[in-house]
Amino acid sequence: MSEAGALRTSLDGGVLTLTLDRPDKRNALDSALIEALHAALDRADLDGEVRVVVLRGAGKDFCAGADLGELLASADRTLAENERAARRLGEVFERLRALPKPVVAVVQGRAFAGGAGLATASDVTIAGAGAQLGFPEIQRGFVPAMVMAILRRLAGEKVALDLVLTGRALSAAEALAAGLLSRVVPDADLDRVADDVARRFAGTGATALALTKRLFYQLDGLAFSEGIALGAKVNALARQTPDFRAAIAEFLRG
Repeated sequence: MSEAGALRTSLDGGVLTLTLDRPDKRNALDSALIEALHAALDRADLDGEVRVVVLRGAGKDFCAGADLGELLASADRTLAENERAARRLGEVFERLRALPKPVVAVVQGRAFAGGAGLATASDVTIAGAGAQLGFPEIQRGFVPAMVMAILRRLAGEKVALDLVLTGRALSAAEALAAGLLSRVVPDADLDRVADDVARRFAGTGATALALTKRLFYQLDGLAFSEGIALGAKVNALARQTPDFRAAIAEFLRG
């Protein structure tokens, strides 16, 4: 296990766990933590031993969003400086989706604002039944800007606009119904279920996972016929991989 600021990392059996470790601040995202996430995603991308990334929050909450002290101080910075800082967080969301390995978010307690962004930008998001998810920025005179790009795709126009204009929090069950979570499980089962999912990914062919994830996100915005054509290309490519040959041969033997 290693530490980079307020981010703890550990690698076990192909599972790289990244734990936001500011429980006294509800794991709020400051610039140091955002840079630590970038460094960890660099490792996840380049390290062949990493098969899956698990994103967690220490303590009672997953992540409450931006560090409000740092956010207030930013009011005295220039427009260009604040845009660069905001872009760094937005790039974390982009990288979670671009990473050629599955990312599993494990959500307990509150996942608000940028924390909701981390949760929903992950590929698979598993929440405990007591979790809450919301975008309360407007209640603080702020705008849920970058997270809206994710939210609008997942929840659709009416639900997304309701959430960002009111800032209301959703229960885990409501967030699941809105398409913002993959699964909701009893709080007592959260760690076990998340570990099972991560281990299953770690034992699946890395090439097949990478191709499937990339194709899934590339389909966004494509016409149906374009999606079929792109799928055919990926299908043909997948048939030439060693993972495909080995898996099909093993299945036929069984």
